[in-house]
Amino acid sequence: MRSNDELAEAGLLELLQNAHDRDFLELGDVLDLGGRETVYLQPGELRLQPGEQIQIPPDPQVGMMAALQENDLVDTVKHLTVPVLGICVGMQLMASVGREHGDHAGLGWIPGEVTALAPADPALKIPHMGWNALEILKLEHPVLDGVDSGTYVYFVHGYELRPDSAEHLLARTEYGGPMAAAVGRDNLFGTQFHPEKSQTAGLKIIGNFLRWRP
Repeated sequence: MRSNDELAEAGLLELLQNAHDRDFLELGDVLDLGGRETVYLQPGELRLQPGEQIQIPPDPQVGMMAALQENDLVDTVKHLTVPVLGICVGMQLMASVGREHGDHAGLGWIPGEVTALAPADPALKIPHMGWNALEILKLEHPVLDGVDSGTYVYFVHGYELRPDSAEHLLARTEYGGPMAAAVGRDNLFGTQFHPEKSQTAGLKIIGNFLRWRP
């Protein structure tokens, strides 16, 4: 894995100062959305409206599940048939159970558990923050079309989803050992990394998702 300094020299860390304030709404300026509507799930303001995609943003897992429960939306969300994109904690929410601050039920879409990162190298910092290369395991997946193994994307997380079945593991990366970088099945796609912060590769993934018709 190359250092952040090496990546910076390669021009891969050309981030905007306000990168942490960017969201998918701002990406409309650089993506052809084709007039399609995307619904965003946010804690405290969950209103499902007709749309062709659902995006679960990287909000804390416990807070998101509590918001779904408070709004009586758990069953509705569990039976979504439109394309769903979960980012970072949004991907972790897809698991059966999360172990952050106790045990908490997830949506159960991707059987497995969310556990604290425990890299084999004790020198590696937690949370994991930085650019890591992807190893694409399911080359045929439409959302990963045009994204090659070795592509660098941006991570910031202290927990990881460990799927029970390799069938649901679409891409992985290394951080003191292998870990899931993307998971999915049927109409579901989740990334541990942040595509909205991953420059060209991230835009490619987001564009693929918006055009995806599983």
